[in-house]
Amino acid sequence: MSENRPTAPVVLIASYLEPNFVERVRSVDARLHVIYEPALLRRPRYPADHVGEAMTRSPAQEAAWQELLARADILFDFDHTHHEDLPDLAPNVRWIQATSAGIGQFVKRMGYDVRMPGTIFTTASGVHAIPLAEFCVMSILNHYRGLAHLQASQRRRHWERFATTDLQGKTIAIIGLGNIGGEVARLCKAFNMNVVAARNRTAPVAHVDRIFPPQELRAMLPLADIVVMIAPHTPQTDKMLGAAEFAAMHDGAFFINIGRGATVDESALIAALQTGKLSGAALDVFAEEPLPANSPLWEMDNVLISPHSASTSDRENERITELFCDNLRRYLDGYPLRNVLDTERLY
Repeated sequence: MSENRPTAPVVLIASYLEPNFVERVRSVDARLHVIYEPALLRRPRYPADHVGEAMTRSPAQEAAWQELLARADILFDFDHTHHEDLPDLAPNVRWIQATSAGIGQFVKRMGYDVRMPGTIFTTASGVHAIPLAEFCVMSILNHYRGLAHLQASQRRRHWERFATTDLQGKTIAIIGLGNIGGEVARLCKAFNMNVVAARNRTAPVAHVDRIFPPQELRAMLPLADIVVMIAPHTPQTDKMLGAAEFAAMHDGAFFINIGRGATVDESALIAALQTGKLSGAALDVFAEEPLPANSPLWEMDNVLISPHSASTSDRENERITELFCDNLRRYLDGYPLRNVLDTERLY
């Protein structure tokens, strides 16, 4: 990588970024030429929206944007207006810093691994760990402490005492023990829960009581009161949880998916919820997104549906900028970049 690195890299910011974070990128090193043209980018619909609302550039704007792509050596984010022809429009790009962690399937689907053979892709792994872990804790407390019941009673002005259960001593099983899984484990330990996990490497991890290799997944599932799916979508994890895996969970288990919808057989999940095998679920990702209006999941009182927003935080761009700036320093100084995507393993 060091042999081909330009002496004055052109950094093109390809999605909306707050001006103060743009200045932070510029301040990394005087050798950088940082280009940010918000008038040529999609406007964000909410904080840290990197796709943005639909837009049509004028011919002059489009020509200007394509000229910038042609000059770029480094991209902050993928260009969401030119997925198909990005390799042709940005032939000099040697590194793309993504704003998402799960970019493996996208890179493979677009053929970037083949069409951009000299380009390194780095993910935003770790940036979303805190909000996703907090979503898990919120969902668990909502389920076990009866938040929906309290809200329904309040709306009816109905006063009737009842009992719930607490989390101490419950077991949570985490499938996919990366940065997010580690943060989930840390928070759950604060509630005195037992934590088990499935991952390829079985070396001890802080806050995790026991680690199972993937081939022992069905041995782990019966131990869990709560199962959290965080695994990335790869050929090995496609529909990793199906009817047999839900059957292996003990009756009344609670299920959370904050990874990818394709890792779960959604029809089997729906069946497990309908029969009462699962007591409930909190779902941020789905097999098809947006979730179709005719999905039975919409009508289930014991299901919490999040529109793939559990990871989104108004502090996300700050965290991504910190990661990008650190990687820029590494790039300029010839050190390995953080979060390099393995285009074979897809994470």
